[in-house]
Amino acid sequence: MNPGIPIPSLRRLPLYLRYLRAMAEQGQAMVTCTAIAAEFNLDPTQVRKDLEPIEIPGLRKVGYPVRDLLRGIEIFLGWHNVTDAFLVGAGHLGSALLGYRGFVLNGIHLVAAFDTDPARIGTHIQGRPVFPMTKMAELAARMHVRLGVLTVSEEAARPAAEVMRAAGLTAIWNFTPVKLALDDVVIEAVDLAASFAVLSHRLTE
Repeated sequence: MNPGIPIPSLRRLPLYLRYLRAMAEQGQAMVTCTAIAAEFNLDPTQVRKDLEPIEIPGLRKVGYPVRDLLRGIEIFLGWHNVTDAFLVGAGHLGSALLGYRGFVLNGIHLVAAFDTDPARIGTHIQGRPVFPMTKMAELAARMHVRLGVLTVSEEAARPAAEVMRAAGLTAIWNFTPVKLALDDVVIEAVDLAASFAVLSHRLTE
């Protein structure tokens, strides 16, 4: 992946991908930047810039082949190959994510969960086994897992993240409200509060 792509552009690519999948299901062969822009209230020039790193040639006034562009975005994002991942924190949110089938479409396969609660350890949630945190390093090495999804409580976030790093995980998708920073670990935060603030403000308008 080109490290120079702007983050806002990177965040829009999954939106385009979802739109293209719908078009492909409907049998649409071609798509233009203008059509994509209209779907998401964007400028067509911005969409064109977002798609430049994908390196799928388009035809002037005709657009891009839908399936070629869809596949190109999947490859660019690394979603054409499913990546195994661990989920840490098998509570309500973690359990819900374990049952979310959309992850596989986005290249993530949650293969196991980890927790500190004896009542959860040794059980299965959505078909995935729940292990104690002390087993993470061994299983990460054996299964070659480098990605973790963090859904623990606020007070447990930092200790859990440290265990994940010590286990060899190099990327954490952080669903907790705690801001994390770890050497040699890529962390992407999902700020649910910020997202709800936008929704709440729009609701009051």
